[in-house]
Amino acid sequence: MLKSAIPSMEKVRFTNSGTEAVMTTVRLARAYTGRDKIIKFGGSYHGHFDLVLVEAGSGPSTLGTPDSAGVTEATAKEVITVPFNNIDAFKEALDVWGEQVAAVLVEPIVGNFGIVGPEAGFLEKVNELTHAVGALVIYDEVITAFRFMYGGAQDLLQIKPDLTALGKIIGGGLPIGAYGGRLEIMETVAPLGPAYQAGTHAGNPASILSGIACLEVLQEEGLYNRFEKYGTKLKEGILLAAEKYGITITINQIVGALTVFFTDKTVKNYEDAKQSNGEQFSRFFKLMREEGILLAASKYEAWFITTAHTEADIDETIAATNRVFAMMASEK
Repeated sequence: MLKSAIPSMEKVRFTNSGTEAVMTTVRLARAYTGRDKIIKFGGSYHGHFDLVLVEAGSGPSTLGTPDSAGVTEATAKEVITVPFNNIDAFKEALDVWGEQVAAVLVEPIVGNFGIVGPEAGFLEKVNELTHAVGALVIYDEVITAFRFMYGGAQDLLQIKPDLTALGKIIGGGLPIGAYGGRLEIMETVAPLGPAYQAGTHAGNPASILSGIACLEVLQEEGLYNRFEKYGTKLKEGILLAAEKYGITITINQIVGALTVFFTDKTVKNYEDAKQSNGEQFSRFFKLMREEGILLAASKYEAWFITTAHTEADIDETIAATNRVFAMMASEK
């Protein structure tokens, strides 16, 4: 099912979680290229293994610093972090470190600091520049796979990475992860190659059966069109309410996923998201909860339309938003 849904995954191996899947793609890229360093984009989340818990340095040409206790300085020096949607910074990093880079780790559509899509040509240029220095492109699709269409964000965007990591959704709620990619790269994994990966419960029957059931549901005809219809209605309704009551927001939406940022700027990377008004979001969150609408309690989180949502749910959320924005306007 996974190989047919995401054609770039010519061969697939299972893990116990998305973190394990991403971690293993990095190990595999290092084994395949014989290099050590990775590049990632600021604000993206790739799990809780040491290599990705690293903050950005002072610029694209500098190495990172630990972002968690227990992560060593030596580990941080293996990571370069650059801003998402900034191809000049990415190119600068490759100009300095390119010959040492094993892989570039990408959320093709960012979900960790809100929904942020790639600017036109950005991912294509990332592929081109990465391959030019002999490194691999890894897509972390733990959040994005099957979120916007039946397949990966890579299929929606029509861009093919070398390796892909999956999690969450392919287990239908049970613990699971998977990774896959070009056959010649995947054959670097033991027992065919020298890169080790194993797990007692990796690909266990309960998670696999749950995942199959989930993916079967997601094949319903017209499902993603419904997600987009509801997502667009919700976005437009919230924007109208904000205009009516003088609340400054911007909304990023792709299909049935969206984020409300309390800012007048277009949010295209982590720095933009950080500059949105956290106090206003906090007030919005608390008032929406009082109205019976429970949102994720962070200004960086995305809203996701699900198979359980109805048009009545969308209407109720828009109505609640109008009441909340009216209260926020009266408090100014």
